[in-house]
Amino acid sequence: MSDERLLQTFFDLVRIPSPTFKEAAVARYAADALTDAGARVTFDKSAARTGSDTGNLLAELPGTAAGRTVLLSAHMDTVEPCEGVEPVVVDGEIHSAGDTVLGADDKAGVAAIVEVVRRLAESNEPRSPVRVVLTVAEEKGLVGAKALDPADLEADVALVLDADGDPGGIVVASPTHYTFSATFHGRASHAGVEPEKGRSAVVMAARAGATMPSGRLDDESTANVGTIEGGTATNVVAQTAIVTGECRSLDTERVEGVRDRMQRAMEDAAAGLEGRVDVVWTKEYEAFHFADDDPMLELVEGACRDIGVEPRRVKTGGGSDGNILHAKGVPTLVLSSGMRSVHGVDEWMRIEDLFALTRLAGAVVRRSAD
Repeated sequence: MSDERLLQTFFDLVRIPSPTFKEAAVARYAADALTDAGARVTFDKSAARTGSDTGNLLAELPGTAAGRTVLLSAHMDTVEPCEGVEPVVVDGEIHSAGDTVLGADDKAGVAAIVEVVRRLAESNEPRSPVRVVLTVAEEKGLVGAKALDPADLEADVALVLDADGDPGGIVVASPTHYTFSATFHGRASHAGVEPEKGRSAVVMAARAGATMPSGRLDDESTANVGTIEGGTATNVVAQTAIVTGECRSLDTERVEGVRDRMQRAMEDAAAGLEGRVDVVWTKEYEAFHFADDDPMLELVEGACRDIGVEPRRVKTGGGSDGNILHAKGVPTLVLSSGMRSVHGVDEWMRIEDLFALTRLAGAVVRRSAD
């Protein structure tokens, strides 16, 4: 019966539209379910900072035994199109019936967390304290997690249920990620009458893009020029152009070196045409890396084996709320949640993976009790 309840919770959640910054309806649903289970639910005051129509949801289920406090986290927003989602089951797989995403990213995580709290509250087994953090606006730069107060995150270990692939995957390393926006400044002139008087910002941008590090740089590092736009007309030498891009690496020192090389390439391209460039860099999130013998890894891997799932250690080039929670002082592992083909209308997941994810999170809590 609890598996049927879990599946119904997931269906309920994906049917609620929750594009980024419009998560309030999902938050109300989750708050009601967690409150009914006996958790104390509050919301932080981050909405004014994030622009969402709700704050991050915070909940706590008191422990019945001493042990490590476990924090369970997922995000409530989904990418679009997410209006009118209708889940259908085909051969044990859940798909969207229409031209929408399914929303398993990350409502599979939200549904699993709600069901874990219900099962723990209904069980007579000893449990350690459980905290819940459901964030807003993960899909737009992790801004909900960034707005969290570290005081609301006090826990011994955090699990973020928000990675693709079969349950059992444990993200043990994630990169530091920088983005940039560069504005090249040249000199406008008539392209047909006196082009020699002009200094093309578009050409500066093109030269910068051609000389910057790009693509897979090594096993742990990548860089990319994402957009170039500028100019006003075909007969005007472009006065300005804007370039955006990024770099990432699992190695913190290496990403700083890549950033410096990209910066120099842009400055040299501008100077070579007697122009200038203003570059604004933003650190989107910081890397984390777990040692092979970290006790948190041993805890989660043991829980995987408890439910008959083989654990897998995964390094990723992507980021998640896990990077932010880890930077705020909570040892955080991101778990594969069964979602597949995310961010597109072909998104799907297996019913059994939703069940396994829920059992795994519950097993971590049980192992955390002394």
